[in-house]
Amino acid sequence: MSPLKWTCKNTEKRASELKKQGYNISARLVANLLHDLDYSLQSNRKKEEGKQHPDRNAQFEFINKEVKKFQKRKQPVISVDAKKKENIGNYSNKGSEWNPSMQPTKTKTHDFPDKKLGKGIPYGVYDQTRNEGWVSVGIDHDTAYFATASIKRWWQVMGKAIYSNATELLITADSGGSNGTRVLLKESCLTTIGKRNLPHEYLCATILLAQASVLKSSIECFAI
Repeated sequence: MSPLKWTCKNTEKRASELKKQGYNISARLVANLLHDLDYSLQSNRKKEEGKQHPDRNAQFEFINKEVKKFQKRKQPVISVDAKKKENIGNYSNKGSEWNPSMQPTKTKTHDFPDKKLGKGIPYGVYDQTRNEGWVSVGIDHDTAYFATASIKRWWQVMGKAIYSNATELLITADSGGSNGTRVLLKESCLTTIGKRNLPHEYLCATILLAQASVLKSSIECFAI
């Protein structure tokens, strides 16, 4: 048996391999036969989630109740998360856009990161009440300090004007990466910010982190 495995299973490759076995067949006929056997071109689909904690639904029911309590009191509620790191520069992305015929946008052949530009790290802050978002883009590391800075920046530029009478802030997160239990709770940067001699304004932030086995909660007061 050959150690070489097919990495491409298109109709041309299949037809070529069948011809080597003595079959007189074309790529078009291969496609027709596959359709007759109820095959079609399909991309991968993420469906396997693994085991779930029996209290998983109860976690989200609790979070939903807390969100509604804050919204009823006219207090801000945000959901935060860091997104996939992206190379900075002229790189290809999935999708298409309108261009003059036969004039596609040219991008780099390889996706190696630019040593000078590096990667961009988008960190999103989503206002659940107003259905509005804020995105900070970092160029260093996805850390709790970056997460905290993004939340603070959202408050200074957007949140403060909208929720001028706010005394509380509810933050929901998925407990992964910079939102992890250890970095955002045990080593809370919000606490660090609160200890600095910053403006005489403070918010009491309730942080809810949902993870597979448990729901973590913490309350910190920090300067804004």
